[in-house]
Amino acid sequence: MPEGDTIRWHASRIAPALVGRAPERITTHERFSRDRWPERLTDRTVTAVDTYGKHLFIRFEGGLSLHSHLGMVGSWGVYGDGHRWSRSRRRAWIIIRAGGTDVVQFDGSTLQLLTDGRTRFDRRLAALGPDVLADEFDSERFLRRLRESDPTRGIGDALLDQTIVAGIGNMWKAEACWDAAIDPWRKVEHVTDAEALTLIDAARPRMLESAVGGPRVIAPHVYKLGGRPCARCGTVIRSRGQGDANRTAYWCPGCQR
Repeated sequence: MPEGDTIRWHASRIAPALVGRAPERITTHERFSRDRWPERLTDRTVTAVDTYGKHLFIRFEGGLSLHSHLGMVGSWGVYGDGHRWSRSRRRAWIIIRAGGTDVVQFDGSTLQLLTDGRTRFDRRLAALGPDVLADEFDSERFLRRLRESDPTRGIGDALLDQTIVAGIGNMWKAEACWDAAIDPWRKVEHVTDAEALTLIDAARPRMLESAVGGPRVIAPHVYKLGGRPCARCGTVIRSRGQGDANRTAYWCPGCQR
């Protein structure tokens, strides 16, 4: 699943193509035909493209926003005339044409048009924890949400809970725990507030770098490196499913305490 840094990177590519422009044409997949988005959005100027955690919003004048969550397989593409698309046109949920550029969402679990009021009160969005990539991370809210959660769950599993902190996925969970030298299996109740904030401090700089340069600029230290020696201590990296979702955790039993 694309994590917060990848969504921020998508937004940075979409914004120059759309912000300040009114789409000349909007085309949607047949599954959205009843929503009449082309009629409602064409000729409305795009005012902003922003993100929160793994969610992306394209804001239109008049208080309307397209809300996207890519789920496990979704992606955004930005294509000038003559450029080959990365996926089949049949998999395009929406195509926004502006200034000779097509902005396309392929697949994805969520694509909906919201009013500004509904955006503020949408239960799923309201339940999100603080955005890990916010300019000023809300550490107090993060710690409060963490302490309100199950104290017996592993801290790695807690980092994946979007109601505790928004934007961290399986890769950055593994990398943050390794960078902070904390075992992802250690129970939340045995992680101090200072250690919990160390995990956020470990994730943020690398995620921000990835958000600017793209998801391929970061070389992992532990993620998907099970069976290989740890770059820090040489112990063999282990991997095993964690939490109710059984997402694979990667960690070094030698130096992650």
